[in-house]
Amino acid sequence: MSHAFDVIVAGGGPAGLTLANELGLRGVRCVVLDQKESTTPAPQANATQARTMEHFRRLGFASEIRALGLPPDYPTDVAYLTRFSGHELARFRMPARARTDAIARSSVSGGAWSTPEMPHRCSQLFIEPVIRRNAEKYPSVSVRFSTRMLDFVDHGTHVSVRVEPVAGGPIETLEAAWLVGCDGSRSPIRYALGIEMAGEGKIERDFLGGRMYAAYFASSDLYQHLKADRAWMYWTINRGRRSLMAAIDGKETFVFHTQLSAEESAETIDAERGQALFEQAMGARCDFRLIHGAIWHAGYMLVAQSYGRGRVVLAGDAAHLFTPTGGLGYNTAVDDVANLGWKLAGAVQGWGGAGLIDSYRTERRPIGLRNTSRARAFADSIGGYVPSESIEADGPAGEAARAHAGDYLLDHARREFNIPGITFGVRYDGSAIVTGDGSPPPEDVINDYRPNAIPGGRTPHLWLANGESLYDHLGIGFTLLRIDAAADTTRWQAAADKIGCPLKILDLSANGCAAEAATLYGAALALIRPDQHVAWRGDDAQAARTILARACGHA
Repeated sequence: MSHAFDVIVAGGGPAGLTLANELGLRGVRCVVLDQKESTTPAPQANATQARTMEHFRRLGFASEIRALGLPPDYPTDVAYLTRFSGHELARFRMPARARTDAIARSSVSGGAWSTPEMPHRCSQLFIEPVIRRNAEKYPSVSVRFSTRMLDFVDHGTHVSVRVEPVAGGPIETLEAAWLVGCDGSRSPIRYALGIEMAGEGKIERDFLGGRMYAAYFASSDLYQHLKADRAWMYWTINRGRRSLMAAIDGKETFVFHTQLSAEESAETIDAERGQALFEQAMGARCDFRLIHGAIWHAGYMLVAQSYGRGRVVLAGDAAHLFTPTGGLGYNTAVDDVANLGWKLAGAVQGWGGAGLIDSYRTERRPIGLRNTSRARAFADSIGGYVPSESIEADGPAGEAARAHAGDYLLDHARREFNIPGITFGVRYDGSAIVTGDGSPPPEDVINDYRPNAIPGGRTPHLWLANGESLYDHLGIGFTLLRIDAAADTTRWQAAADKIGCPLKILDLSANGCAAEAATLYGAALALIRPDQHVAWRGDDAQAARTILARACGHA
């Protein structure tokens, strides 16, 4: 049966728009639907992890995103203060973006931060338009904002979706082979499928556990009232008004979050009240021009009990809900669709087997559980910390309280903001489409990472002899790395031709880095999936067809 689209994507946030790029790159016909007028009007996520930047690099627009956000020389430090204009308690220093490329290029191939893309501190407010603009470059992609999805039917062979313009107009029925729900934490698609969220939904803490107020605002003189050096993120630690504030443009725009007390939760938080809450955290009056205010709820650690059913798949916030410590929600969403996009392409183009989409569900749900658990631990650490009553006091008692708090907070910051293990350590051990070699998986450590080529994990990065990144030479389909010049690749090409899947053979033995690659990969050959995870490694090509068929989802 012929359909107008191969994939319908409900939701035009980072997950939906990135998925559109993944599909457009592979020529898959898709439409993105969202009832909003356009991309987000307010800051949401503010930290793009290195693995997400690697995905954006693979899609071709990492450099566009790297140019956005804070000025090149603006420090991306995290500072902890009694009030924004008060005493500095601790500071975790991180480099300005002008230095990130040099840091990446100086990293050793076996190091914790071996990557072509370091983390980037930039608001989702700026990032979403870039992802959208790049998606719309593909002839096979249509992006339709101001369009409401009414309902859908999974017919077994295809999905039909009824939509209407938000401003009013005729109802239209769209058909596609697959429907992907990237429609947020209150996902109507998840609800219609009857899939419950499991975990904890009302974790209470002194901070980051309850009803929160968020203000996106401009201020012409805020920096004049700060005693501390500039930072990307500021946290207030006191007994009266816990909060955090992130610099958006490094000049005059910021986002402020504070938890509302039980009494304040019943209030209407208008612009005047929002300014009063901010000034309590600031400890001084300054220019405050509200651009956008909103209420949100912290204290969630929820994961969908299934990532879809039939021809309907869930991704992003529709599949998992985080408290935003560690910046893991948005980054996990992008990693979801990096896993899903090539599998949908395989399903609609005919080379993917019956198990390929199921492998998305079985691979990604454990990562949702892993990452929500990590975010919860960070939130417990900072949100559950109760400072001394003397922390703002003058004299020896206050100095002692601030020193004690500073030690705790710096230790916390090192654990939350230096997380290569979480960033790069995602693994799909036991997956039906990964061929293991008997090597035990490495320990999953939050703050450390050692690159390895054990099947299921991220492909170890290295810089080639000409200074280019290995990642820039991987194909959009599968890539077979030939590390030993004597290794035979003819069986692999024949197997790919038989299955019909895209395969690129990349000869590292001729790139001046064979010895380094041999150390990293520990094999003559390595099969790399389109999402840059290792599907297999070994020295014998006799089982090439079986291994490649399994990687494509064929039983």
